[in-house]
Amino acid sequence: MKEFQEYDVIGYPRLVRLNPNIPWKTRGNGAVSIRLGEGVGKKFLIGEIGNEKYYGYSGFKSNDNISMNDAGKRLEKIIDKYAFFDDRNTNPAFVVMEKKPTQGLYWDAVRKIVNLNDVKKILRQNNATYHGYKNKRGLIGATSAISWRPKDKTYEIIAYREKKKIGSKRKINGKSVIKMDKKFSFTFNNYDYENKKIVIAPSSPCPVLFGIRGNKPDLIKPMEIIKSEKINRWFIFETNQGTDEHLQKKKIGNINAYESVIAKGKILSKPKTIQGGHVIFSISENNHQIDCAAYEPTKNFRNLIRELEKNDFVTVFGGVRKKPLTINIEKIKIESLADVYEKIIPSCPKCGKKMKSIGKNQGYRCRKCGIKTKKIQTKKIERKIKTGFYEVPVCARRHLSKPLKRF
Repeated sequence: MKEFQEYDVIGYPRLVRLNPNIPWKTRGNGAVSIRLGEGVGKKFLIGEIGNEKYYGYSGFKSNDNISMNDAGKRLEKIIDKYAFFDDRNTNPAFVVMEKKPTQGLYWDAVRKIVNLNDVKKILRQNNATYHGYKNKRGLIGATSAISWRPKDKTYEIIAYREKKKIGSKRKINGKSVIKMDKKFSFTFNNYDYENKKIVIAPSSPCPVLFGIRGNKPDLIKPMEIIKSEKINRWFIFETNQGTDEHLQKKKIGNINAYESVIAKGKILSKPKTIQGGHVIFSISENNHQIDCAAYEPTKNFRNLIRELEKNDFVTVFGGVRKKPLTINIEKIKIESLADVYEKIIPSCPKCGKKMKSIGKNQGYRCRKCGIKTKKIQTKKIERKIKTGFYEVPVCARRHLSKPLKRF
Protein backbone atom coordinates (compact mmCIF):
# COMPACT_ATOMS: atom_id res chain seq x y z
CA MET A 1 0.00 0.00 0.00
CA LYS A 2 2.90 2.40 0.70
CA GLU A 3 3.76 2.32 -3.02
CA PHE A 4 0.51 4.26 -3.63
CA GLN A 5 0.39 6.28 -0.42
CA GLU A 6 -0.41 9.58 -2.14
CA TYR A 7 -3.73 8.09 -3.31
CA ASP A 8 -6.82 7.12 -1.27
CA VAL A 9 -8.53 3.76 -1.38
CA ILE A 10 -12.16 4.07 -2.45
CA GLY A 11 -14.40 1.57 -0.67
CA TYR A 12 -12.90 -1.75 0.42
CA PRO A 13 -10.31 -3.76 -1.49
CA ARG A 14 -12.14 -6.49 -3.40
CA LEU A 15 -11.41 -10.21 -3.37
CA VAL A 16 -13.26 -11.81 -6.28
CA ARG A 17 -13.46 -15.58 -6.69
CA LEU A 18 -13.97 -16.95 -10.20
CA ASN A 19 -15.02 -20.29 -11.75
CA PRO A 20 -13.90 -22.94 -9.20
CA ASN A 21 -13.92 -25.75 -11.79
CA ILE A 22 -11.21 -24.46 -14.14
CA PRO A 23 -8.54 -27.21 -14.19
CA TRP A 24 -5.58 -24.81 -14.55
CA LYS A 25 -6.69 -22.37 -11.84
CA THR A 26 -4.79 -21.51 -8.69
CA ARG A 27 -6.27 -23.11 -5.56
CA GLY A 28 -8.89 -20.44 -4.80
CA ASN A 29 -9.08 -18.92 -8.29
CA GLY A 30 -9.23 -15.43 -6.80
CA ALA A 31 -8.21 -11.95 -7.91
CA VAL A 32 -7.95 -8.66 -6.01
CA SER A 33 -9.00 -5.23 -7.26
CA ILE A 34 -8.50 -1.86 -5.56
CA ARG A 35 -9.98 1.49 -6.56
CA LEU A 36 -7.72 4.51 -6.04
CA GLY A 37 -8.53 8.22 -6.20
CA GLU A 38 -9.14 11.27 -4.06
CA GLY A 39 -11.44 10.08 -1.32
CA VAL A 40 -14.41 11.98 0.08
CA GLY A 41 -17.25 11.13 2.44
CA LYS A 42 -17.10 8.59 5.25
CA LYS A 43 -13.65 7.34 6.24
CA PHE A 44 -13.30 3.82 7.67
CA LEU A 45 -10.48 1.48 8.73
CA ILE A 46 -9.70 -1.22 6.17
CA GLY A 47 -6.35 -2.59 7.32
CA GLU A 48 -3.18 -2.37 9.32
CA ILE A 49 0.48 -3.11 8.61
CA GLY A 50 2.66 -2.95 11.69
CA ASN A 51 1.50 0.17 13.51
CA GLU A 52 0.30 1.94 10.38
CA LYS A 53 -3.44 2.05 9.73
CA TYR A 54 -5.07 2.25 6.30
CA TYR A 55 -8.46 3.72 5.49
CA GLY A 56 -11.04 3.61 2.76
CA TYR A 57 -13.50 6.30 1.69
CA SER A 58 -17.15 5.98 0.74
CA GLY A 59 -16.80 8.32 -2.27
CA PHE A 60 -14.28 10.07 -4.50
CA LYS A 61 -13.83 13.30 -6.45
CA SER A 62 -11.96 12.09 -9.50
CA ASN A 63 -9.12 9.93 -10.73
CA ASP A 64 -7.65 12.62 -12.98
CA ASN A 65 -4.46 12.89 -10.93
CA ILE A 66 -3.58 9.22 -11.42
CA SER A 67 -1.21 8.28 -14.26
CA MET A 68 -2.08 4.81 -15.52
CA ASN A 69 1.43 4.26 -16.88
CA ASP A 70 2.96 5.34 -13.58
CA ALA A 71 0.61 3.01 -11.68
CA GLY A 72 1.61 0.18 -14.02
CA LYS A 73 5.32 0.73 -13.39
CA ARG A 74 4.75 0.67 -9.62
CA LEU A 75 2.69 -2.51 -9.83
CA GLU A 76 5.37 -4.17 -11.94
CA LYS A 77 7.96 -3.50 -9.23
CA ILE A 78 5.63 -4.94 -6.56
CA ILE A 79 4.94 -8.12 -8.52
CA ASP A 80 8.61 -8.59 -9.42
CA LYS A 81 9.45 -8.39 -5.72
CA TYR A 82 6.69 -10.52 -4.18
CA ALA A 83 5.23 -12.94 -6.74
CA PHE A 84 5.98 -16.70 -6.52
CA PHE A 85 7.12 -17.19 -10.12
CA ASP A 86 8.59 -20.62 -9.38
CA ASP A 87 5.14 -22.10 -8.73
CA ARG A 88 3.94 -23.59 -12.03
CA ASN A 89 0.31 -22.84 -11.12
CA THR A 90 0.76 -19.10 -10.62
CA ASN A 91 0.52 -16.72 -13.55
CA PRO A 92 0.44 -13.21 -12.06
CA ALA A 93 -0.89 -10.18 -13.89
CA PHE A 94 -1.97 -6.61 -13.23
CA VAL A 95 -4.49 -4.39 -14.98
CA VAL A 96 -5.01 -0.63 -14.56
CA MET A 97 -8.23 0.85 -15.98
CA GLU A 98 -10.01 4.18 -15.63
CA LYS A 99 -13.45 2.61 -16.12
CA LYS A 100 -14.93 -0.79 -15.41
CA PRO A 101 -15.39 -3.11 -18.40
CA THR A 102 -18.81 -4.64 -18.96
CA GLN A 103 -20.02 -6.81 -16.08
CA GLY A 104 -20.68 -9.59 -18.56
CA LEU A 105 -16.99 -10.46 -18.32
CA TYR A 106 -17.33 -11.19 -14.58
CA TRP A 107 -20.37 -13.41 -15.11
CA ASP A 108 -18.56 -15.35 -17.82
CA ALA A 109 -15.44 -15.71 -15.66
CA VAL A 110 -17.35 -16.96 -12.61
CA ARG A 111 -19.44 -19.45 -14.61
CA LYS A 112 -17.61 -20.38 -17.82
CA ILE A 113 -14.20 -20.63 -19.48
CA VAL A 114 -13.02 -17.24 -20.73
CA ASN A 115 -10.68 -16.90 -23.71
CA LEU A 116 -7.52 -14.88 -23.03
CA ASN A 117 -7.64 -13.24 -26.47
CA ASP A 118 -11.15 -11.94 -25.74
CA VAL A 119 -9.88 -10.35 -22.53
CA LYS A 120 -6.94 -8.73 -24.32
CA LYS A 121 -9.41 -7.26 -26.80
CA ILE A 122 -11.42 -5.75 -23.94
CA LEU A 123 -8.23 -4.32 -22.43
CA ARG A 124 -7.22 -2.70 -25.72
CA GLN A 125 -10.70 -1.29 -26.25
CA ASN A 126 -10.56 0.30 -22.79
CA ASN A 127 -7.02 1.70 -23.20
CA ALA A 128 -5.89 -0.28 -20.17
CA THR A 129 -2.34 -0.52 -18.87
CA TYR A 130 -1.57 -4.17 -18.19
CA HIS A 131 1.06 -6.86 -18.02
CA GLY A 132 0.69 -10.63 -17.80
CA TYR A 133 3.47 -12.92 -16.69
CA LYS A 134 4.26 -16.46 -17.84
CA ASN A 135 1.18 -17.75 -19.74
CA LYS A 136 -0.65 -14.45 -19.04
CA ARG A 137 -3.87 -16.12 -17.86
CA GLY A 138 -3.75 -13.89 -14.79
CA LEU A 139 -5.07 -11.11 -17.02
CA ILE A 140 -8.43 -12.91 -17.11
CA GLY A 141 -8.79 -12.86 -13.33
CA ALA A 142 -7.52 -9.31 -12.90
CA THR A 143 -9.85 -7.85 -15.54
CA SER A 144 -12.82 -9.90 -14.32
CA ALA A 145 -12.28 -8.68 -10.76
CA ILE A 146 -12.49 -5.08 -11.96
CA SER A 147 -15.69 -5.82 -13.90
CA TRP A 148 -17.52 -7.24 -10.84
CA ARG A 149 -20.56 -5.20 -9.80
CA PRO A 150 -21.90 -6.73 -6.57
CA LYS A 151 -25.49 -7.95 -6.47
CA ASP A 152 -24.87 -9.96 -3.33
CA LYS A 153 -21.66 -9.54 -1.36
CA THR A 154 -19.88 -10.63 1.81
CA TYR A 155 -16.73 -9.51 3.59
CA GLU A 156 -13.56 -11.21 4.79
CA ILE A 157 -10.89 -9.99 7.17
CA ILE A 158 -7.61 -11.71 6.31
CA ALA A 159 -4.79 -11.86 8.84
CA TYR A 160 -1.31 -12.55 7.52
CA ARG A 161 1.65 -14.35 9.07
CA GLU A 162 5.12 -13.09 9.83
CA LYS A 163 7.43 -13.85 6.92
CA LYS A 164 9.62 -16.18 9.02
CA LYS A 165 6.57 -18.32 9.89
CA ILE A 166 5.39 -18.96 6.32
CA GLY A 167 5.50 -22.69 5.58
CA SER A 168 5.44 -23.78 9.22
CA LYS A 169 2.41 -25.15 11.07
CA ARG A 170 -0.09 -22.43 12.01
CA LYS A 171 -0.81 -21.83 15.68
CA ILE A 172 -4.49 -21.03 16.18
CA ASN A 173 -6.46 -21.83 19.33
CA GLY A 174 -9.56 -23.85 18.44
CA LYS A 175 -11.54 -22.80 21.51
CA SER A 176 -11.12 -19.14 20.59
CA VAL A 177 -12.47 -19.87 17.09
CA ILE A 178 -15.54 -21.55 18.60
CA LYS A 179 -16.02 -18.62 20.99
CA MET A 180 -15.86 -16.14 18.10
CA ASP A 181 -18.21 -18.21 15.97
CA LYS A 182 -20.87 -18.35 18.69
CA LYS A 183 -20.57 -14.68 19.63
CA PHE A 184 -20.78 -13.19 16.13
CA SER A 185 -23.72 -14.75 14.31
CA PHE A 186 -23.16 -12.65 11.17
CA THR A 187 -19.94 -14.59 10.46
CA PHE A 188 -19.97 -17.97 8.74
CA ASN A 189 -17.82 -21.00 7.85
CA ASN A 190 -15.57 -20.63 10.89
CA TYR A 191 -15.56 -24.04 12.56
CA ASP A 192 -16.75 -27.50 11.60
CA TYR A 193 -18.37 -28.83 14.79
CA GLU A 194 -19.21 -32.19 13.24
CA ASN A 195 -15.61 -32.91 12.22
CA LYS A 196 -13.99 -30.80 14.98
CA LYS A 197 -11.96 -28.76 12.53
CA ILE A 198 -10.87 -25.10 12.33
CA VAL A 199 -11.96 -23.79 8.93
CA ILE A 200 -10.75 -20.17 9.03
CA ALA A 201 -7.13 -21.25 8.37
CA PRO A 202 -5.93 -22.46 4.96
CA SER A 203 -4.01 -25.74 4.67
CA SER A 204 -1.54 -24.46 2.07
CA PRO A 205 1.88 -22.98 2.98
CA CYS A 206 0.80 -19.45 2.05
CA PRO A 207 1.19 -16.10 3.89
CA VAL A 208 -2.41 -16.16 5.19
CA LEU A 209 -2.81 -16.96 8.89
CA PHE A 210 -6.63 -16.99 8.90
CA GLY A 211 -9.66 -15.36 7.34
CA ILE A 212 -13.04 -14.61 8.92
CA ARG A 213 -16.04 -14.14 6.61
CA GLY A 214 -19.21 -12.27 7.41
CA ASN A 215 -22.31 -10.59 6.03
CA LYS A 216 -20.99 -7.16 7.08
CA PRO A 217 -17.53 -5.60 7.36
CA ASP A 218 -17.50 -5.33 11.17
CA LEU A 219 -14.88 -8.06 11.45
CA ILE A 220 -12.16 -6.47 13.57
CA LYS A 221 -13.74 -7.53 16.89
CA PRO A 222 -14.19 -11.14 15.73
CA MET A 223 -10.51 -11.16 14.68
CA GLU A 224 -9.42 -9.86 18.09
CA ILE A 225 -11.05 -12.84 19.83
CA ILE A 226 -8.87 -15.33 17.95
CA LYS A 227 -5.85 -16.49 19.93
CA SER A 228 -3.05 -17.25 17.53
CA GLU A 229 0.55 -16.64 16.61
CA LYS A 230 1.45 -13.00 15.96
CA ILE A 231 -0.48 -11.25 13.17
CA ASN A 232 1.88 -9.37 10.86
CA ARG A 233 -0.86 -7.39 9.07
CA TRP A 234 -4.55 -7.58 8.19
CA PHE A 235 -7.05 -6.20 5.66
CA ILE A 236 -10.81 -6.30 5.15
CA PHE A 237 -12.03 -7.28 1.68
CA GLU A 238 -15.39 -6.97 -0.01
CA THR A 239 -16.02 -10.32 -1.70
CA ASN A 240 -18.38 -12.48 -3.75
CA GLN A 241 -17.68 -15.45 -1.46
CA GLY A 242 -20.70 -17.33 -0.15
CA THR A 243 -23.02 -15.94 -2.84
CA ASP A 244 -23.58 -18.92 -5.20
CA GLU A 245 -22.89 -16.61 -8.14
CA HIS A 246 -21.01 -19.43 -9.85
CA LEU A 247 -24.22 -21.48 -10.14
CA GLN A 248 -26.62 -21.40 -13.09
CA LYS A 249 -29.85 -23.32 -13.65
CA LYS A 250 -29.42 -25.96 -16.33
CA LYS A 251 -31.44 -28.71 -17.97
CA ILE A 252 -29.54 -31.97 -17.64
CA GLY A 253 -29.19 -32.31 -21.40
CA ASN A 254 -27.44 -28.91 -21.61
CA ILE A 255 -24.86 -29.37 -18.85
CA ASN A 256 -21.21 -28.90 -19.85
CA ALA A 257 -17.93 -29.72 -18.11
CA TYR A 258 -16.34 -27.05 -15.88
CA GLU A 259 -19.66 -25.31 -15.17
CA SER A 260 -21.41 -25.02 -11.81
CA VAL A 261 -25.07 -25.89 -12.09
CA ILE A 262 -28.45 -26.20 -10.41
CA ALA A 263 -30.08 -29.28 -11.91
CA LYS A 264 -33.35 -31.08 -11.13
CA GLY A 265 -34.11 -34.72 -11.71
CA LYS A 266 -35.47 -38.04 -10.55
CA ILE A 267 -33.05 -40.51 -9.00
CA LEU A 268 -32.66 -43.58 -11.23
CA SER A 269 -31.39 -46.06 -8.63
CA LYS A 270 -30.21 -46.19 -5.03
CA PRO A 271 -26.84 -44.44 -4.52
CA LYS A 272 -23.76 -46.67 -4.54
CA THR A 273 -20.49 -46.33 -2.63
CA ILE A 274 -17.46 -46.82 -4.88
CA GLN A 275 -13.73 -47.20 -4.24
CA GLY A 276 -12.39 -44.28 -2.23
CA GLY A 277 -15.60 -43.89 -0.24
CA HIS A 278 -17.32 -41.69 -2.84
CA VAL A 279 -21.10 -42.03 -3.14
CA ILE A 280 -22.61 -41.86 -6.64
CA PHE A 281 -26.14 -41.73 -8.04
CA SER A 282 -27.75 -40.66 -11.31
CA ILE A 283 -30.63 -38.26 -11.94
CA SER A 284 -32.72 -38.03 -15.10
CA GLU A 285 -34.87 -35.41 -16.82
CA ASN A 286 -36.55 -35.70 -20.22
CA ASN A 287 -34.57 -38.81 -21.19
CA HIS A 288 -31.25 -37.21 -20.23
CA GLN A 289 -29.24 -38.30 -17.24
CA ILE A 290 -26.10 -37.31 -15.33
CA ASP A 291 -24.13 -38.73 -12.42
CA CYS A 292 -23.97 -36.87 -9.11
CA ALA A 293 -21.29 -37.48 -6.48
CA ALA A 294 -20.69 -36.87 -2.80
CA TYR A 295 -16.94 -37.33 -2.64
CA GLU A 296 -15.03 -38.60 0.39
CA PRO A 297 -14.04 -35.08 1.63
CA THR A 298 -17.74 -34.36 2.25
CA LYS A 299 -17.51 -36.78 5.20
CA ASN A 300 -20.86 -37.49 6.93
CA PHE A 301 -22.81 -35.73 4.19
CA ARG A 302 -22.40 -39.02 2.32
CA ASN A 303 -24.59 -40.76 4.90
CA LEU A 304 -27.46 -38.48 3.91
CA ILE A 305 -26.89 -39.29 0.24
CA ARG A 306 -26.92 -43.01 1.02
CA GLU A 307 -30.47 -42.62 2.38
CA LEU A 308 -31.80 -41.52 -1.01
CA GLU A 309 -33.84 -44.00 -3.02
CA LYS A 310 -34.97 -44.60 -6.57
CA ASN A 311 -37.64 -42.12 -7.73
CA ASP A 312 -36.80 -39.48 -5.11
CA PHE A 313 -36.91 -36.07 -6.80
CA VAL A 314 -34.01 -33.72 -6.03
CA THR A 315 -32.35 -30.45 -7.00
CA VAL A 316 -28.56 -30.73 -7.04
CA PHE A 317 -26.15 -27.78 -6.72
CA GLY A 318 -22.50 -28.23 -7.71
CA GLY A 319 -19.56 -28.07 -10.08
CA VAL A 320 -19.25 -30.35 -13.11
CA ARG A 321 -16.18 -32.50 -13.70
CA LYS A 322 -15.36 -33.57 -17.25
CA LYS A 323 -14.58 -37.31 -17.15
CA PRO A 324 -16.91 -38.87 -16.35
CA LEU A 325 -19.38 -35.97 -16.58
CA THR A 326 -20.41 -35.68 -12.92
CA ILE A 327 -21.90 -33.04 -10.64
CA ASN A 328 -19.80 -32.60 -7.49
CA ILE A 329 -22.53 -31.90 -4.93
CA GLU A 330 -22.20 -28.70 -2.86
CA LYS A 331 -25.83 -28.64 -1.72
CA ILE A 332 -28.92 -30.72 -2.37
CA LYS A 333 -32.61 -30.00 -2.01
CA ILE A 334 -34.78 -33.07 -1.58
CA GLU A 335 -37.99 -32.03 -3.32
CA SER A 336 -40.01 -35.19 -2.73
CA LEU A 337 -39.47 -38.67 -1.34
CA ALA A 338 -40.69 -41.82 -3.05
CA ASP A 339 -42.64 -44.43 -1.12
CA VAL A 340 -40.41 -47.38 -0.27
CA TYR A 341 -41.72 -50.81 0.65
CA GLU A 342 -40.12 -53.96 1.99
CA LYS A 343 -41.33 -57.53 1.71
CA ILE A 344 -42.79 -59.23 4.76
CA ILE A 345 -41.60 -62.82 5.12
CA PRO A 346 -44.73 -64.88 5.85
CA SER A 347 -45.06 -67.33 8.73
CA CYS A 348 -46.11 -70.92 8.20
CA PRO A 349 -49.85 -71.25 8.88
CA LYS A 350 -49.26 -74.69 10.45
CA CYS A 351 -46.15 -74.38 12.66
CA GLY A 352 -45.80 -70.58 12.82
CA LYS A 353 -42.13 -70.49 11.78
CA LYS A 354 -40.82 -68.03 9.22
CA MET A 355 -40.96 -69.43 5.71
CA LYS A 356 -37.98 -69.36 3.32
CA SER A 357 -37.82 -67.91 -0.19
CA ILE A 358 -37.90 -70.49 -2.98
CA GLY A 359 -36.41 -68.03 -5.48
CA LYS A 360 -37.07 -64.73 -7.13
CA ASN A 361 -40.83 -64.32 -7.64
CA GLN A 362 -41.31 -68.03 -6.74
CA GLY A 363 -42.88 -67.49 -3.34
CA TYR A 364 -42.05 -69.06 0.04
CA ARG A 365 -41.96 -72.56 1.60
CA CYS A 366 -41.85 -73.82 5.15
CA ARG A 367 -38.81 -76.09 5.51
CA LYS A 368 -40.47 -78.04 8.30
CA CYS A 369 -43.98 -78.52 6.97
CA GLY A 370 -43.37 -78.15 3.23
CA ILE A 371 -46.28 -75.71 2.86
CA LYS A 372 -45.84 -73.22 -0.01
CA THR A 373 -47.33 -69.80 -0.70
CA LYS A 374 -46.96 -67.29 -3.54
CA LYS A 375 -48.72 -64.55 -1.66
CA ILE A 376 -46.25 -61.70 -1.05
CA GLN A 377 -47.01 -58.98 1.46
CA THR A 378 -45.20 -55.67 1.82
CA LYS A 379 -45.09 -52.83 4.31
CA LYS A 380 -44.19 -49.18 3.81
CA ILE A 381 -40.86 -48.14 5.26
CA GLU A 382 -40.61 -44.90 7.21
CA ARG A 383 -37.83 -42.85 5.60
CA LYS A 384 -35.04 -41.53 7.84
CA ILE A 385 -34.61 -38.33 5.81
CA LYS A 386 -37.01 -35.51 5.07
CA THR A 387 -37.52 -33.04 2.26
CA GLY A 388 -35.56 -29.78 2.38
CA PHE A 389 -32.07 -28.33 1.88
CA TYR A 390 -28.88 -30.08 2.95
CA GLU A 391 -25.26 -28.93 2.53
CA VAL A 392 -21.81 -30.42 2.77
CA PRO A 393 -19.94 -29.84 6.07
CA VAL A 394 -18.10 -26.58 6.62
CA CYS A 395 -14.69 -28.17 5.99
CA ALA A 396 -15.77 -29.21 2.46
CA ARG A 397 -17.38 -25.95 1.27
CA ARG A 398 -16.08 -23.97 -1.65
CA HIS A 399 -15.35 -20.25 -1.40
CA LEU A 400 -18.33 -19.31 -3.57
CA SER A 401 -20.86 -21.75 -2.12
CA LYS A 402 -23.66 -19.98 -0.28
CA PRO A 403 -24.12 -21.57 3.14
CA LEU A 404 -27.68 -22.30 4.20
CA LYS A 405 -27.04 -19.87 7.05
CA ARG A 406 -27.17 -17.07 4.44
CA PHE A 407 -30.38 -18.29 2.75
